[in-house]
Amino acid sequence: MNNDNTLAAASAAFPIVGIGASAGGLTALEQFLSHVPPQSGLAIVVVQHRDPKSQGMLVELLQRHTPMPVQQAADQMTVEPDHVYVIPPGRDLSLMHGVLHLFEPTEARGLRQPIDFFFKSLADDRQHNSIGVILSGMGSDGTLGLRAIRQAGGASFAQTPASAQFDSMPRSSIDADVVDAVAPADELPAKVIGFVKRIRLVGDIQAQVAAEFQRTAAGFLDKILVLLRTHTGHDFSAYKKNTIMRRVERRMGLHLLPRIDDYLRYVRENPKEIELLLGELLIGVTSFFRDSVVWEEIKREVFPALQGNHPDGALLRAWIPGCSTGEEAYSLAMLFRESMDAGGTAHRYKLLVFASDLDADAISRARAGVYPESIAADVSPERLKRFFVPEAAGYRVSSEIREMVIFAEQNVIADPPFTRIDFLSCRNLLIYLEAGLQEKLLQLFHYSLVPGGFLLLGNSESVAPASALFSGLPGRSRIYRRLDVPTPALPSGMPSAFSQTGLRSSAPVPHAANAAAMTPDLQVLVEQLVLANYAPAALLVSAKGEMLYFSGKTGKYLEPAAGKPNLNLIAMAREGLRQALSEAFYRAVRESKVTTLKRVRIDNTRPAKYVDVVVQPLNEPAALNGTALIVFREVDGPSTRRPRMATATNAGEAQRIAAALQELQHAREDARSTREEMQTSQEELKSANEELQSTNEELQSTNEELTTSKEEMQSMNEELQTINNELRLKVAEVSRASNDMRNLLDSTEIAILFLDDSLHVRRFTPSTTRIFKLIPGDAGRSITDIVCDLSYPSLLADAQEVLRTLVFREIDVQATDARWFKVRLMPYRTHDNRIDGLVITFADISTSKTLEMALRQAQANLQVLTAGQESSHGVP
Repeated sequence: MNNDNTLAAASAAFPIVGIGASAGGLTALEQFLSHVPPQSGLAIVVVQHRDPKSQGMLVELLQRHTPMPVQQAADQMTVEPDHVYVIPPGRDLSLMHGVLHLFEPTEARGLRQPIDFFFKSLADDRQHNSIGVILSGMGSDGTLGLRAIRQAGGASFAQTPASAQFDSMPRSSIDADVVDAVAPADELPAKVIGFVKRIRLVGDIQAQVAAEFQRTAAGFLDKILVLLRTHTGHDFSAYKKNTIMRRVERRMGLHLLPRIDDYLRYVRENPKEIELLLGELLIGVTSFFRDSVVWEEIKREVFPALQGNHPDGALLRAWIPGCSTGEEAYSLAMLFRESMDAGGTAHRYKLLVFASDLDADAISRARAGVYPESIAADVSPERLKRFFVPEAAGYRVSSEIREMVIFAEQNVIADPPFTRIDFLSCRNLLIYLEAGLQEKLLQLFHYSLVPGGFLLLGNSESVAPASALFSGLPGRSRIYRRLDVPTPALPSGMPSAFSQTGLRSSAPVPHAANAAAMTPDLQVLVEQLVLANYAPAALLVSAKGEMLYFSGKTGKYLEPAAGKPNLNLIAMAREGLRQALSEAFYRAVRESKVTTLKRVRIDNTRPAKYVDVVVQPLNEPAALNGTALIVFREVDGPSTRRPRMATATNAGEAQRIAAALQELQHAREDARSTREEMQTSQEELKSANEELQSTNEELQSTNEELTTSKEEMQSMNEELQTINNELRLKVAEVSRASNDMRNLLDSTEIAILFLDDSLHVRRFTPSTTRIFKLIPGDAGRSITDIVCDLSYPSLLADAQEVLRTLVFREIDVQATDARWFKVRLMPYRTHDNRIDGLVITFADISTSKTLEMALRQAQANLQVLTAGQESSHGVP
């Protein structure tokens, strides 16, 4: 254990910077590394999307821009400061205790998220010493990784999209609000180093901050809470004080403010700081299908139990308070749909998910249902294909799932709760609240759940404060079932239950003076009394079934439907009456004749009641044209008493037989009508299904082709970017070499003439123009066409001989103006040892020739003088 602690401490001694890049990222990487000081104390790990089959020259290219050692990462390699590590092609990279680990990718190439994979391990291993940087690239890889780094207390940076060759990756991170700072690639190192220096000072400053808290924490926190409530309208007084202290300490440390008074002054002078502090308190830790074991238990234990509570099918209701950006709500809807489809009961059960959160921005993103491509790391390919629609920004949740979820901005502490809930998930919210508020919320959840409903809590939470209200399910997950016991009275300050309201008449009440002055109309009064007490219930509806007017007491036959207000006749009809009324209404409207239903039983009444229903389409008066009048007339049902008299027995038996025959006739008509409608619907559905299957197959094929083409184009683009950079570097090297050679030749003042293998002028130095009458436009002309000052008629023959024998030739030649030159003819050899012309140099030897001639003249004079002396002395 001691060794592990030592290793962990050693691994946290210096920050590690993870850099994610993709297409066009090489230039940004070079700009970043060229501005990192060699003794910065940072270890840098580069994770780039690379072709698995390409080895490339990334290490060599990056080494040219930094004095720090650059090497390709290897398995079990220990990370050291002031070193740069590059992910090898076709591998995933992870970090544990400061040691790099390589893995074979498990996902298909187009679904891999190597940057997210490394960033998450970096956040787990380095915590506040983890730093993530996103540079130019395509897709959204790295967004989830930056979120993990920020949640661990580290820092996240992104390249300015305008300065990136491909802005998809930086823009995805910025849009997801997981970036601390944005700057061009060459300015990011200064910001990263500034953050590193800041976190090295945070420890000392937080010690001072902690001392300040010990003395004045209570009053200070009250002031902070007042400012939060004033600017945001939210009361955080019931949050755990330690939680608030840690968040405030972090903000004070980041701003290098050791005194509480300084921070209070800073907050009042900078209202934006309140929003940032609110963001620190609203911790949004969520992802699709987080904690897979929990979802398996929900699918195995919760869904079957809910179906058992409603054997005939029902609308199940779920509530997820603190839903953040909606991943958990959509995960529940997807899991329910999969469970229903697997059991073949999807047509009898529906799920409505209420998802609420205090953060308005998070709710807006959840409603949009658009998530980055990096969710592929949490969502299986099958679910991506079934429940998501690919878009330019990533993936959008399909309309089928989005229609199952309703998002609302809600303060669960102060706003009224959702009720009649079958399943309630509240994970990782209670741990941030005081014990008293935890108990109150658990009581509120008990009130919201139906008897037998389920409550899901986080791994660090329990129902201990309200253990008498819930019982735990076996298993590792914190899933509890609501006990059928009375809910304790909600304390003051908590959201109250919905008050029961009734329908009130909207008719105006006449003023007393006006009423006294009114003359009673006996006919109207009598008609009103008869309609109110003796006339059957009736209602006027449109041709589409929308109710326009009620007459009499229709509550026995109609009831409001669950959900949004709906005045549709069929939706509001009670059980037993709904199907028969639907068929009669549409038949009457379609055939434009009165339709009557006899002795229709209303199932949900005890004792059973029977009603005759008349549906009459109206054409007159003109104001009612296109409407229908529906009249409900209550009738006696078949008698079940055993009469004493034989005649009564026969009459009762006949009445029951008549009722049974009537019901049988209704059933036959219903069955015939249903059968006809089903046959028509089946034919239409079959045709539509075939068309949809054909379209779906075409779309799938097109999508696969586009995905493959996109991957190939992205890989090709990355390779072209690398090749382009390599060529750019080589061109720069060639340009430097050319400049060096030009300066060398100019400094020597040697005349050099370059000829091709046809003895045409290719290039010449400026000194050559003093021998040959050359101008820049003479390039490409034959040397025989150029006038020269040399007395060298055999120049052409010597040049051809050198080309033939490949043996250099050197000769002294005099010019017409008495100058002398040493002419040297040599073959022009390329790097691959190929002869590609001649190189002729002309070295000016006039001075040496003059000296030589003077020396010879002096020698001749000396010989003459010596000969004269010898003859004068008689020497023979």
